[in-house]
Amino acid sequence: MTDQASKTKLWGGRFTGATDPVMHRFNESLSYDKRMWAQDIRGSQAYARALIGCGILTEKEAEEIVAGLDRVGNEWREGTFKIEADDEDIHTANERRLKELIGPVAGKLHTGRSRNDQVATDMRMWLLDEIDALEKLLSVLIETMAKRAEVEIDHIFPGYTHLQRAQPIRWAHFLLSHAAYLATDLDRLRALRPRVSVLPLGAGPLAGNPFAGLDREALAKALGFDSVGPNSMHSVSDRDFVIETLMWTSLLGTHLSKLAEDLIIYSSSEFGFVQLSDAYSTGSSIMPQKKNPDSLELLRGKSGRLFGNLAGFMMSVKGIPSTYNKDLQEDKEPLFDSVDTTTACLQIATGVVSTMSINGERMRAALTPDMLATDLADYLVRKGIPFRETHHISGSAVKLSEERGCQLSDLSLEDLRSLNPAFEEDVMRVWDPSESVERRNAIGGTSRRAVLEQVTRLHALVNAGVHSA
Repeated sequence: MTDQASKTKLWGGRFTGATDPVMHRFNESLSYDKRMWAQDIRGSQAYARALIGCGILTEKEAEEIVAGLDRVGNEWREGTFKIEADDEDIHTANERRLKELIGPVAGKLHTGRSRNDQVATDMRMWLLDEIDALEKLLSVLIETMAKRAEVEIDHIFPGYTHLQRAQPIRWAHFLLSHAAYLATDLDRLRALRPRVSVLPLGAGPLAGNPFAGLDREALAKALGFDSVGPNSMHSVSDRDFVIETLMWTSLLGTHLSKLAEDLIIYSSSEFGFVQLSDAYSTGSSIMPQKKNPDSLELLRGKSGRLFGNLAGFMMSVKGIPSTYNKDLQEDKEPLFDSVDTTTACLQIATGVVSTMSINGERMRAALTPDMLATDLADYLVRKGIPFRETHHISGSAVKLSEERGCQLSDLSLEDLRSLNPAFEEDVMRVWDPSESVERRNAIGGTSRRAVLEQVTRLHALVNAGVHSA
């Protein structure tokens, strides 16, 4: 890079020597922050209009800059923007091209503004757009699960703890258990938005804007921000909104991974409860009979990637001093990657859930009488016997059935009365799994009414979003 080339940089006046080409490549961020071109142009156009109030720009000059930036934006949109060797980032690239199009008046645009407050503004604007898109995708997934739960509410199968058959539940209840995790993710995403929607523009490099008449509240309104950063030093260095977003994607990824793990198990030949559509499965290169749940395995694997982005960036910011430091350039790649990865994960998860089929017969066949041992204990509770005693009695019944090599439901009334005289003829109704699930009718239970109540709440949650479709 020549001495003359270094003088063309926005910061080149102080420097007389050429930049090492390796340092230039090490320092540049345009290769990835160019995706914020639209936000950078919107922010610059709003700032140009704000400079009218400071007396820095006339209305004619401001409109000339705004129109010039429209031309720059069209070049990005049409794929004709030509990146030059000295373009370090999206800000310098856009300003360089603006000057080529409209001349020296473009040099007034950066008055009172720093790349420090500019990049923070661009990132927040970009992320606000992405949050809206993520909210819609997540809402679609939740709705898909809620609708399946309504349609398939009558299917009953084993619920598991420790991967051991535990109690009968509705398949719909299982789906909604995962939807409940996603519902909290939706709440968290909506709660995050106001903390992202804080305007840094006007903070300057760190000490604030020195020109009287700059109306930051009007700038915030023009750019769609909820509030204005109250401290200029904080505004240029704050990346908590990035960390929170990475935390959110990590937690969402964990929840999608849990869903994927369950569906992988349930789709195995040993279970056979679920079959993935061909659109979300792959085959083996050597075993023709295989149908691999690669979509789910990738969902499970991507959760590690999302957490890695969070952990890496946390290490980047944990020890830097106040205000802007170049370490903060490490914010964009993990943020962009995590948002892209999460977007793809939500689309794939929705595709899997909406197209998979279930085998109701296999589900029903997997129910066994021993799963109703707690119901047997509850039966005696209704007869007035303390649960600690009934639990012991039910355990004795399980032991008796094991000794005889029969199912728990094969024990006769006389067998049960030998354990406790409170058993009566109606005890035989305990062995109906349909009645078992219906008895669990409290809020959050697996009865039909309780499940439909969960569905209603999910619909209401999704529809409550200001930014949801």
